[in-house]
Amino acid sequence: MDLFDIIGPVMVGPSSSHTAGAARIGKITRMLLGSRPVSARIGLYGSFQKTYLGHGTDKALIGGLLGMNVDDSRLRDSLRLAAEAKLEYSFYNADVRGAHPNTVILDVDGDDGRHIQVQASSVGGGEIVVNAIDGLEAGFSGHENTLVITHHDTPGMIASISGELAAANLNIATMRVFRRSVGGDAMIALELDGSADTELIARLSALQGVYHVAYLAAKEE
Repeated sequence: MDLFDIIGPVMVGPSSSHTAGAARIGKITRMLLGSRPVSARIGLYGSFQKTYLGHGTDKALIGGLLGMNVDDSRLRDSLRLAAEAKLEYSFYNADVRGAHPNTVILDVDGDDGRHIQVQASSVGGGEIVVNAIDGLEAGFSGHENTLVITHHDTPGMIASISGELAAANLNIATMRVFRRSVGGDAMIALELDGSADTELIARLSALQGVYHVAYLAAKEE
Protein backbone atom coordinates (compact mmCIF):
# COMPACT_ATOMS: atom_id res chain seq x y z
CA MET A 1 0.00 0.00 0.00
CA ASP A 2 1.26 3.48 -0.87
CA LEU A 3 0.11 7.00 -0.03
CA PHE A 4 -2.14 7.08 -3.12
CA ASP A 5 -4.07 4.07 -1.79
CA ILE A 6 -4.72 5.92 1.49
CA ILE A 7 -5.72 9.41 0.35
CA GLY A 8 -7.01 8.63 -3.14
CA PRO A 9 -6.39 10.49 -6.40
CA VAL A 10 -6.22 14.22 -7.11
CA MET A 11 -9.43 14.57 -9.07
CA VAL A 12 -12.38 16.66 -10.20
CA GLY A 13 -15.74 15.50 -8.81
CA PRO A 14 -17.27 14.18 -5.59
CA SER A 15 -16.37 10.48 -5.65
CA SER A 16 -13.20 8.53 -6.39
CA SER A 17 -15.24 5.50 -7.49
CA HIS A 18 -17.98 7.28 -9.42
CA THR A 19 -15.90 10.10 -10.89
CA ALA A 20 -12.16 9.40 -10.94
CA GLY A 21 -12.58 5.70 -11.66
CA ALA A 22 -15.17 6.41 -14.34
CA ALA A 23 -12.89 8.95 -16.04
CA ARG A 24 -10.05 6.40 -16.07
CA ILE A 25 -12.36 3.80 -17.60
CA GLY A 26 -13.37 6.23 -20.34
CA LYS A 27 -9.79 7.22 -21.11
CA ILE A 28 -8.49 3.64 -21.16
CA THR A 29 -11.35 2.71 -23.51
CA ARG A 30 -10.24 5.51 -25.84
CA MET A 31 -6.64 4.23 -25.69
CA LEU A 32 -7.76 0.67 -26.42
CA LEU A 33 -9.82 1.92 -29.36
CA GLY A 34 -6.78 3.70 -30.76
CA SER A 35 -8.71 6.45 -32.54
CA ARG A 36 -11.08 9.35 -31.88
CA PRO A 37 -14.44 8.09 -30.57
CA VAL A 38 -17.44 9.24 -32.60
CA SER A 39 -20.20 7.26 -30.89
CA ALA A 40 -20.59 5.49 -27.56
CA ARG A 41 -23.37 3.37 -26.10
CA ILE A 42 -22.77 3.08 -22.37
CA GLY A 43 -24.43 0.51 -20.10
CA LEU A 44 -24.39 1.24 -16.37
CA TYR A 45 -24.77 -1.46 -13.71
CA GLY A 46 -25.31 -1.41 -9.95
CA SER A 47 -24.60 1.83 -8.10
CA PHE A 48 -23.35 3.44 -11.31
CA GLN A 49 -26.86 2.96 -12.65
CA LYS A 50 -28.52 4.47 -9.59
CA THR A 51 -26.35 7.53 -8.91
CA TYR A 52 -24.54 8.39 -12.14
CA LEU A 53 -26.26 11.75 -12.63
CA GLY A 54 -25.75 13.04 -9.09
CA HIS A 55 -22.12 11.89 -8.86
CA GLY A 56 -21.13 13.03 -12.34
CA THR A 57 -20.33 9.53 -13.59
CA ASP A 58 -21.82 10.42 -16.97
CA LYS A 59 -19.55 13.46 -17.30
CA ALA A 60 -16.52 11.49 -16.12
CA LEU A 61 -17.03 8.65 -18.61
CA ILE A 62 -17.55 11.04 -21.51
CA GLY A 63 -14.60 13.18 -20.40
CA GLY A 64 -12.40 10.10 -20.35
CA LEU A 65 -13.55 9.17 -23.85
CA LEU A 66 -12.52 12.69 -24.90
CA GLY A 67 -9.03 12.00 -23.47
CA MET A 68 -9.30 13.91 -20.19
CA ASN A 69 -7.42 12.91 -17.04
CA VAL A 70 -9.12 12.57 -13.65
CA ASP A 71 -7.90 16.01 -12.52
CA ASP A 72 -8.93 17.86 -15.69
CA SER A 73 -11.15 20.83 -14.83
CA ARG A 74 -12.98 20.37 -18.15
CA LEU A 75 -14.63 17.18 -16.87
CA ARG A 76 -17.57 19.17 -15.53
CA ASP A 77 -18.20 20.50 -19.06
CA SER A 78 -17.54 17.23 -20.88
CA LEU A 79 -21.09 16.76 -22.18
CA ARG A 80 -20.97 20.13 -23.91
CA LEU A 81 -17.46 19.43 -25.19
CA ALA A 82 -18.63 16.06 -26.53
CA ALA A 83 -21.16 17.86 -28.71
CA GLU A 84 -18.41 20.15 -30.00
CA ALA A 85 -16.23 17.11 -30.71
CA LYS A 86 -19.15 15.41 -32.51
CA LEU A 87 -19.15 12.50 -30.08
CA GLU A 88 -22.62 10.99 -29.92
CA TYR A 89 -23.47 8.99 -26.80
CA SER A 90 -26.32 7.31 -24.95
CA PHE A 91 -26.75 5.60 -21.59
CA TYR A 92 -28.82 2.56 -20.68
CA ASN A 93 -29.35 0.26 -17.70
CA ALA A 94 -27.18 -2.85 -18.05
CA ASP A 95 -27.66 -6.21 -16.32
CA VAL A 96 -24.25 -7.81 -15.70
CA ARG A 97 -24.75 -10.87 -13.52
CA GLY A 98 -22.20 -11.22 -10.73
CA ALA A 99 -20.33 -8.04 -11.64
CA HIS A 100 -18.83 -5.46 -9.28
CA PRO A 101 -21.51 -2.86 -8.37
CA ASN A 102 -19.60 -0.06 -10.14
CA THR A 103 -19.47 -1.70 -13.57
CA VAL A 104 -19.89 -0.20 -17.01
CA ILE A 105 -20.03 -1.61 -20.55
CA LEU A 106 -18.92 0.74 -23.32
CA ASP A 107 -19.57 0.05 -27.01
CA VAL A 108 -17.52 2.65 -28.86
CA ASP A 109 -16.95 3.40 -32.54
CA GLY A 110 -13.89 5.32 -33.74
CA ASP A 111 -13.46 7.72 -36.62
CA ASP A 112 -11.40 5.06 -38.41
CA GLY A 113 -14.32 2.61 -38.41
CA ARG A 114 -12.98 0.46 -35.57
CA HIS A 115 -15.40 -0.75 -32.88
CA ILE A 116 -14.58 -1.92 -29.37
CA GLN A 117 -16.57 -3.17 -26.41
CA VAL A 118 -15.03 -2.73 -22.96
CA GLN A 119 -16.42 -3.95 -19.66
CA ALA A 120 -14.71 -2.38 -16.66
CA SER A 121 -15.29 -1.75 -12.95
CA SER A 122 -14.34 1.10 -10.65
CA VAL A 123 -13.13 -0.65 -7.50
CA GLY A 124 -12.41 2.29 -5.19
CA GLY A 125 -9.86 5.03 -4.71
CA GLY A 126 -9.86 5.83 -8.43
CA GLU A 127 -8.60 2.33 -9.25
CA ILE A 128 -10.23 0.26 -11.99
CA VAL A 129 -10.21 -3.23 -13.46
CA VAL A 130 -10.77 -3.88 -17.17
CA ASN A 131 -12.79 -7.10 -17.03
CA ALA A 132 -13.32 -7.85 -20.72
CA ILE A 133 -12.53 -6.52 -24.19
CA ASP A 134 -14.78 -7.56 -27.07
CA GLY A 135 -16.08 -10.42 -24.95
CA LEU A 136 -12.60 -11.75 -24.13
CA GLU A 137 -11.65 -11.91 -20.45
CA ALA A 138 -9.01 -9.31 -19.55
CA GLY A 139 -8.44 -8.64 -15.84
CA PHE A 140 -5.87 -5.84 -15.80
CA SER A 141 -5.85 -2.48 -14.04
CA GLY A 142 -3.84 -0.19 -16.29
CA HIS A 143 -1.84 0.71 -13.18
CA GLU A 144 1.35 -0.43 -14.95
CA ASN A 145 2.50 0.18 -18.51
CA THR A 146 0.39 -2.35 -20.41
CA LEU A 147 0.33 -3.75 -23.93
CA VAL A 148 -2.96 -5.25 -25.09
CA ILE A 149 -2.57 -7.29 -28.26
CA THR A 150 -5.48 -8.95 -30.08
CA HIS A 151 -4.48 -11.63 -32.54
CA HIS A 152 -5.27 -14.91 -34.26
CA ASP A 153 -4.63 -17.89 -31.97
CA THR A 154 -1.72 -19.60 -33.67
CA PRO A 155 1.38 -21.53 -32.47
CA GLY A 156 4.42 -19.33 -31.86
CA MET A 157 2.54 -16.05 -31.37
CA ILE A 158 3.59 -15.64 -27.73
CA ALA A 159 7.19 -16.44 -28.65
CA SER A 160 7.14 -13.86 -31.47
CA ILE A 161 5.76 -11.15 -29.18
CA SER A 162 8.21 -12.04 -26.39
CA GLY A 163 11.06 -11.90 -28.89
CA GLU A 164 10.17 -8.36 -29.93
CA LEU A 165 10.00 -7.27 -26.28
CA ALA A 166 13.37 -8.90 -25.55
CA ALA A 167 14.90 -7.14 -28.56
CA ALA A 168 13.63 -3.86 -27.10
CA ASN A 169 15.18 -4.79 -23.71
CA LEU A 170 11.75 -4.81 -22.06
CA ASN A 171 10.92 -7.20 -19.24
CA ILE A 172 7.43 -8.67 -18.83
CA ALA A 173 6.07 -8.17 -15.31
CA THR A 174 2.84 -10.11 -15.85
CA MET A 175 1.19 -11.78 -18.83
CA ARG A 176 -2.43 -12.86 -19.25
CA VAL A 177 -3.51 -14.86 -22.29
CA PHE A 178 -7.13 -15.38 -23.31
CA ARG A 179 -8.77 -16.87 -26.38
CA ARG A 180 -12.29 -17.31 -27.67
CA SER A 181 -11.57 -20.76 -29.13
CA VAL A 182 -8.70 -22.86 -30.44
CA GLY A 183 -7.50 -21.19 -33.62
CA GLY A 184 -9.88 -18.25 -33.09
CA ASP A 185 -9.54 -14.74 -31.73
CA ALA A 186 -7.20 -14.28 -28.77
CA MET A 187 -5.74 -11.52 -26.62
CA ILE A 188 -2.56 -11.01 -24.62
CA ALA A 189 -2.33 -8.40 -21.85
CA LEU A 190 1.28 -7.67 -20.88
CA GLU A 191 2.28 -5.47 -17.97
CA LEU A 192 5.81 -4.14 -18.54
CA ASP A 193 8.65 -3.02 -16.28
CA GLY A 194 9.53 -0.29 -18.78
CA SER A 195 7.78 1.73 -21.46
CA ALA A 196 7.04 0.78 -25.06
CA ASP A 197 7.95 3.19 -27.86
CA THR A 198 6.26 3.70 -31.20
CA GLU A 199 8.89 1.63 -33.01
CA LEU A 200 8.16 -1.43 -30.86
CA ILE A 201 4.41 -0.99 -31.29
CA ALA A 202 4.89 -0.81 -35.07
CA ARG A 203 6.95 -4.03 -35.04
CA LEU A 204 4.36 -5.83 -32.94
CA SER A 205 1.57 -4.59 -35.20
CA ALA A 206 3.43 -5.97 -38.23
CA LEU A 207 3.59 -9.52 -36.85
CA GLN A 208 1.58 -12.00 -38.90
CA GLY A 209 -1.74 -12.73 -37.22
CA VAL A 210 -1.80 -9.60 -35.03
CA TYR A 211 -5.03 -7.61 -35.40
CA HIS A 212 -4.43 -4.65 -33.12
CA VAL A 213 -1.92 -3.36 -30.55
CA ALA A 214 -2.89 -0.89 -27.83
CA TYR A 215 -0.42 0.62 -25.39
CA LEU A 216 -1.66 1.95 -22.06
CA ALA A 217 0.92 4.18 -20.42
CA ALA A 218 0.57 4.10 -16.64
CA LYS A 219 1.48 7.79 -16.30
CA GLU A 220 -1.32 10.00 -17.53
CA GLU A 221 -0.35 12.65 -20.04
